[in-house]
Amino acid sequence: MTASRALPWALIGAACLGSFAATSSGTTRAPFLIDMSRDLAVDVSLVANIVSLTSITWGVASALGGYLSELLGRRLLLVGGLFALSAMMVAQGFAGSFLWVAVFAALAGACSGTYSGVVFAEVSARVEDGQRGRALGWVMSGQSLTLVIGVPLAAWVGSAIGWRGWMHCTAALAFVACLSLLATVSGGAGTVAAAGRRPAVMRKLPGRVVALLFTGIAERTCYGLAAIYFATFLLTVYHLTLAEIAIPLGLFALGNIAGTILGGQLADRLHDRLLTFAVTLALSGGASLVLFLWHPGLAVSVALGFLYVLLNALGRPSYMASLAAVPAEIRGTVLGLNGAFASLGWIAAAALGGVAFSTVGFEGFGPLGAALGVIGTLGALACRQHARR
Repeated sequence: MTASRALPWALIGAACLGSFAATSSGTTRAPFLIDMSRDLAVDVSLVANIVSLTSITWGVASALGGYLSELLGRRLLLVGGLFALSAMMVAQGFAGSFLWVAVFAALAGACSGTYSGVVFAEVSARVEDGQRGRALGWVMSGQSLTLVIGVPLAAWVGSAIGWRGWMHCTAALAFVACLSLLATVSGGAGTVAAAGRRPAVMRKLPGRVVALLFTGIAERTCYGLAAIYFATFLLTVYHLTLAEIAIPLGLFALGNIAGTILGGQLADRLHDRLLTFAVTLALSGGASLVLFLWHPGLAVSVALGFLYVLLNALGRPSYMASLAAVPAEIRGTVLGLNGAFASLGWIAAAALGGVAFSTVGFEGFGPLGAALGVIGTLGALACRQHARR
């Protein structure tokens, strides 16, 4: 067994910062929903619906960005995407009406989507297959840090400078990430398309990859049910105040970060990545069932929430590393499509959770999460069997 090369930590750090900036551009809007509705003279629900709008543009741009990265090169899209994101956040801060805020937010989502899929392709290309789990896990931790650091920081800073000022702070963060990637992503052969290469979108994707992408919808929907509704669950079941759920939500986010980092280690040490993904999906589905059906006390529910998100995150690096294990000429397209399919999962989670909550309450979330875990597990095992054949 040969010694592994050192991970490109400068690139991973810049990619992590870029992921933090991209996710913060939408997630950190949460503390300002009421302030934005008053400022823009619209209902709070309209401001909240910007999340769905940005999810759609994010998903579409992620798929398109993965394809374009193979024609124009990854460096252009990574740096250009974050630079454009910075501009869109500045524009949101100056927008005078809800319409223009929504327009610039949708464009910001597209910029983030352009970045999100391509950055995984770039990091995957710069590390060996046996190190991809760890490298991609660190990049994904940038998204998780948004919940632990980004949202509380937005609330604290925004209390002094308002939501418009925070938009400008996010713009500055995206610009710094843009400069970081400009310095760490080379313009060599690893980041540009080869001359005369047939566009990857014209190639037939392997059946295993297509099946794995659809499996990812079930995984993201299962995760999204808790990620979107865990705060509402605590507020409804335990009658907490917004201030009182800060620590439980922080622990929930820490479970995501810990699972992502540990999952990267598992992906590289346990070579059967699809089996790892299947097992963690089954366990997280079971944890979802217990979390929403059994709530004897706040401490138990918070511990179950931490366990659930930890188990779910353990399998995510294995899933991403499995997707990245394709020929280099189609890797950008595959990982870009992953962003689009993940957006479908988030939209499904919001919709299914809303229906479940309005009909049977949170008791319906447990069986729903468990069913999604089973579907995802069966899909992962089928992909594993297909790959072995």
